[in-house]
Amino acid sequence: MSDTPTIENDYKDNTFDMFRHSAQRELFEIKSFNQWRDSATENKNYVFETVHQAAQYPEISIKRDTGEQLNVINFGCYNYLGYSYHPEVIAATKEALDTYGLGSAAAPITSGTLEIHSELEKKALEFFGLDDKKLTLFSSGFAANLGTIQAFLGPGCHIILDQYAHMSLIEGARMSQASISFFRHNQMASLEKHLKKSARSKARTLVCTEGIFSADGNYGKLNEIVSLAKQYGAYTLVDEAHSALVAGESGRGVCEMQNVLSDVDFYIMTFSKAFGGIGGAVLTKESIGKYINWYATCRMFSCAMSPPMAGGLTKVFELVQNSDGANRRKRLHENAAYMREKLRDKVDIGSSESWIIPVIYGKENKTLDINNFIQQNGLEAGIMQFPAVSKNQARLRLFVTSEHTRKHLDRAADIILEAARQFNFNLG
Repeated sequence: MSDTPTIENDYKDNTFDMFRHSAQRELFEIKSFNQWRDSATENKNYVFETVHQAAQYPEISIKRDTGEQLNVINFGCYNYLGYSYHPEVIAATKEALDTYGLGSAAAPITSGTLEIHSELEKKALEFFGLDDKKLTLFSSGFAANLGTIQAFLGPGCHIILDQYAHMSLIEGARMSQASISFFRHNQMASLEKHLKKSARSKARTLVCTEGIFSADGNYGKLNEIVSLAKQYGAYTLVDEAHSALVAGESGRGVCEMQNVLSDVDFYIMTFSKAFGGIGGAVLTKESIGKYINWYATCRMFSCAMSPPMAGGLTKVFELVQNSDGANRRKRLHENAAYMREKLRDKVDIGSSESWIIPVIYGKENKTLDINNFIQQNGLEAGIMQFPAVSKNQARLRLFVTSEHTRKHLDRAADIILEAARQFNFNLG
């Protein structure tokens, strides 16, 4: 007998988390998931995997499963500084393509490391101003977290994660076979309880947190976490995926903003966010970085970053250090503050204090209707629901960028507030 549901009622009564697992030989969960997806598509209400038909500009055309084409304001991508389509970045990418070809054709530890990779690492270290550190490149930010944790920890070690930690951190912890525990989000008393326990065992301990938490848009308490970890002899890892280039006076992230940049043991960055590309890296002590190069299996057994991508990212590091980067950061912060103010006290935006603004509507079974409504009215936004967030805390997720205009922000807010009235998640 199946332990997963099938679509017997209205597809809106089922949410995709219902089809995640089955131990049965028969593929019940796959059949049920596809019934749900097909039913939503047939009713012209499948709102995921829309095809974006150009670069991730603030205004784009999207194409849905039905073939329907819609013009929308784009708040669904994290191209925070608009660098994915910056003309100088595109030119540098093309130049690297002409020089090095499409791919690296080998793992970095064997024959895949090219001169353009070395140039990227040099520019990154120059940007961060940390001469005693090493930058290790990965094929994605997910892989950077996964590989760093798996290489640094093993059986007998201990890892302590913020309860809202990204899945890449959790998967890295699982893969390491270290003992895993979670502390309450940004709660130092909870973290200290776990640190005391690990200190008694004298096991190597790594504390993992984030600069900006991507579900809520709030800052990690890095200065308090780093101080507490050092007190108990633990190492620290900060995932700056959504904050590198955009937080801090110089764009060096929340680590810079909270004055712990030189104290953090592992600084993880993701090139798919503010950089506008793909890939990831860890910034750490040189001796540890050399070790990770060899023992991070997802790096050892993956092809090195494509040279055109490395060329484009090198240019991003150049741009972000001058007035171009400063001006884009300034616009981003102004736009985010403006948008939060437009929505605050009208809908639930949680604890957001950044350019990630959640709009919490609650029940998962509202997702398809709400997202269909905003798309039809000209807005594209991200979606998070259980198990990515707590049950009945489903949300739209707005990514504000430096390239949005006040007109974009006003129109997006109007659509959100109309959806709140239509689907009863407004606060008024």
